[in-house]
This record gives sequence, structure tokens and C-alpha cells, in this order.
Amino acid sequence: MGEIELGVLLADAAQAGAYFVDSRDRESLVEAGGALQFAVLPVDLRGCGDTEAAMREIADVLKFPEWFGENLDALADCLNDLSWLRSEGYVLILAHTGEWRAQEPEQLEAVLEILNDTAERWAQDRVPFWAFLPVSTRELEAINE
Repeated sequence: MGEIELGVLLADAAQAGAYFVDSRDRESLVEAGGALQFAVLPVDLRGCGDTEAAMREIADVLKFPEWFGENLDALADCLNDLSWLRSEGYVLILAHTGEWRAQEPEQLEAVLEILNDTAERWAQDRVPFWAFLPVSTRELEAINE
């Protein structure tokens, strides 16, 4: 997909959500989000084998307020607010989720649902909210089966 096409896609809040993508597309997503002047938020989840560790990492990168309770409800509350991180759009890059996916697949699914619900909520305000989970081509094929 060309840079212009990717920019058009990212600008469309109605298409936004949480998606597994080929890790080779990571840089293009970062560049396209930056070109749109969106908040591009790369979260390195390497070594996060559980949801608690992943949420701490997400909270750190997104600068969640001190009241963040490190649970799924608090994650949803913070993602649906983001008043401290105002932007015309958001691109989260949740990299290195393999260990977390292997250890707690149900919890990751719950977080993906929160991310998709968040994208729908932000779309009501016409603000694109994307969450991309870059994985290897082989992993992507397995996920899509």
C-alpha cells in the first residue's frame, strides 16, 4: 500500500480499530501517522508475559494519570479519555506481543476488544484511534487462519 493510500486509510476514523499487521509494515504506519500529525505511540512489550506488565508499559508510554488502576476497566477509561494527550488521531504500535499472546491469550483478546471499543468511541468524535500489533508474516498467517 502506498504512503498516500495509507494516510487516507489512517485518517478514516470509521475504519480504525485494533489490527495484527505484518511487522514489515511497522515503519510505514509510524511514518503515515506522523505525516498526519497523529500521536504515534510505540509500545515495546518485549518481556511482558502477562497483562499486568503489558498495561504498565502501555500506561507509561501513553502517560496515563496516577489514578490508573492497572486493570481492564481502568485501561478502557484512560483510552477513552486521553485528555492529557490531545491529538487529531492516535496510532498505537503494540510491538513484541508474542510472549503475552502465548501466556495469556484470553487477556490479550480482552484488551483487543477494549481497543476496538475505544476506536468506535473515538470515531463518534471523528478522531481515528488505531492499535497495530506487528507480527511476523508466519504469525500473521496463523492468526488469520
